[in-house]
Amino acid sequence: MKTNNLLDRQDCFLVVVDAQERLMPAISEKQAITDNLDRLVKFAGIVGMPVIFTEQQKLGSTLQPLLDINSEPQVVSKITFDCFACPEFAEKVSALGKKTMLLAGVESHICVAQTALSALADYKVHVISDAVGSRAPANRQVALDRLARAGAVISSTEMAMYEILGRAGTDEFKKVLPLVK
Repeated sequence: MKTNNLLDRQDCFLVVVDAQERLMPAISEKQAITDNLDRLVKFAGIVGMPVIFTEQQKLGSTLQPLLDINSEPQVVSKITFDCFACPEFAEKVSALGKKTMLLAGVESHICVAQTALSALADYKVHVISDAVGSRAPANRQVALDRLARAGAVISSTEMAMYEILGRAGTDEFKKVLPLVK
């Protein structure tokens, strides 16, 4: 029996914020963050979780390997820092009919933080700590601390994946194992 504290796969969607060609090279620990974004997007495909990518205008497109994982990626172009201030994003999220957002991407203290803070009014927000980043590590930590105080759940890639899976021994579990090894 699931409790309100555990992720329910039927209620989850993943948002990958601004993991873009021109921005990622400046992000601290960019390779580890990119690897975890890759794991999350692949995992979402395995368990049938919707994924929305956002792109801040003038920073290039989302990293192509992330888009290639998803057969029909949903990409929203925006000029706002808070993704919910972009009507197209807000409409896509609302149309999903789900109430738990897994949030990943960059930058932690700007677009990720503002999106999470807005989302908390209507959604459960799980910030995937090892899949978010900023140019300066201190800004990432300030964002995670602030978001936790505001009511977001601070999680990790593996924590979220195993929580959604719920059990070992399934075909899904076998497909996910290479992502965590």
